[in-house]
Amino acid sequence: MKRVLPILALAAASVLSSQSFAQTGTPTYRAVAAGALEVPPNASPGTSVISIELPGRQLLVDAPFRDLLGTTTGAHIHCCTTDPFTGTAPIALPFTDFPTDVRSGEYSAAFNLGDAATYTPAFVAANGGTVQSASAALLAAIEGNEAYVNIHTTAYPNGEIRGFLVAAPIPEPAEWAMLGVGLAGLLMISRRRQQPGLAS
Repeated sequence: MKRVLPILALAAASVLSSQSFAQTGTPTYRAVAAGALEVPPNASPGTSVISIELPGRQLLVDAPFRDLLGTTTGAHIHCCTTDPFTGTAPIALPFTDFPTDVRSGEYSAAFNLGDAATYTPAFVAANGGTVQSASAALLAAIEGNEAYVNIHTTAYPNGEIRGFLVAAPIPEPAEWAMLGVGLAGLLMISRRRQQPGLAS
């Protein structure tokens, strides 16, 4: 239960923060990152809900993270896997100035998709050799669920937590109600377990 609550809280915050982007028609994607989604999977308690918006030729990243076992060494978008939601891929877009040597933190950045410095040289070379072709390949992979975000740490140099990017639809009123009921129920369960005399 202690691990479920932070994940749901992060997811709820992500929905709330990205609703305004979705309402303006900006393509929005989310990756719920966890150790269980790594290759190979691990038992890290770390969590992150990474939000990515694509207004025009920009890629905006918001990535809060917490409870990592190791201290951070970097984070990236990896692209492109052969099949959706599975496999591994090389680094396509490094998160520049990502906080290092920490187990929890916040990261926000804006990347120019028309700038060669946004991508790794190997990704550009493997995807047509131009910034335009590399950008098109990355956007197609994000849309096709063949790109993932990976947070690397000292405990897991190849990645402690990761999540595939998926489209984030505009929440419908019924979805807001379900989210509220679910969070309220988890809060009640958590409080009952904290009361003296009740079995945990």
